[in-house]
Amino acid sequence: MTLIIAGSVRVPPGNLERFRPHMKAMLEASRAEDGCLDYTYAEDVAEPGRIRVFEVWRDAAALEAHFQTPHMAEWRAHWPNFGVSDRRLFAYEIASQRPL
Repeated sequence: MTLIIAGSVRVPPGNLERFRPHMKAMLEASRAEDGCLDYTYAEDVAEPGRIRVFEVWRDAAALEAHFQTPHMAEWRAHWPNFGVSDRRLFAYEIASQRPL
């Protein structure tokens, strides 16, 4: 069953430019993983410092493998240095989809 991970994290606006290379590295490494169908971050234009997260994984096994990757450990290790906080991510199980 396909999984969507959606939510947000916060980064102090003054840290965003310095944090951006780490976000890009995480995106590139995650997108290269087997089972990653989509992986993206977006800055919320209405709330400076709020980063929207959207991921699509083939199945729970692919997501679980993602959590064990070296780039995930490195990603999380950077959070304290940049003030990443208020992590609110949710997993959604998708039974079907259709274009709108």
